Amino acid sequence: MNNTDYIPIASLNHYSYCPHRCWRMFCAGEFSENYYTIDGTSLHDRVHRLTESQREEVWQVRAIWLKSQQYHLIGKSDLIELESGELYPVEYKRGRKGEWDNDELQVCAQALCLEEMTGQSIHRGYIYYAYSHQRQFVEISDTLRQETLDTIASVTRLLETGKMPQPIYTKRCKGCSFYSQCLPQAAKKVGRYQEDE
Repeated sequence: MNNTDYIPIASLNHYSYCPHRCWRMFCAGEFSENYYTIDGTSLHDRVHRLTESQREEVWQVRAIWLKSQQYHLIGKSDLIELESGELYPVEYKRGRKGEWDNDELQVCAQALCLEEMTGQSIHRGYIYYAYSHQRQFVEISDTLRQETLDTIASVTRLLETGKMPQPIYTKRCKGCSFYSQCLPQAAKKVGRYQEDE
């Protein structure tokens, strides 16, 4: 990684979900499909068409590129809305409301880009869950901002060093498309076996 490289906004979400997954995708250049990734890709294919519309008092624009020189971030938005003079990002997800907190990092990173691009302060965002057709409010708080900045720093180190984080088994692993490649439970057992020697 050099000074001209930008960090994909989505990598923050993947890193928070699992650093090993992030390494596989953004350092090793691997990608593995499963039901969840195919469904998510289908959702984003529908959303990522550049359009502009007006819904009552809310102006909407889809699929615009967001960029921050300060944080070296880049990514395509799902939806940006303007309501009563206030801009905010809306991130689309296939899952259910409140499943994982890593989605909030992605919304905050988009807000950081929007702030730099427009000069406006962004105080909120939303995650839209396609299955339930519900939005989850995301407060762009100081705490979330700091967590996002910490994750940006972690992803930057990962991309600069290329050092592979070891897989760690959690309940999230069951839905991961890399599960059969990284075998986190096997790595855990091997680690225990080596300790017993």
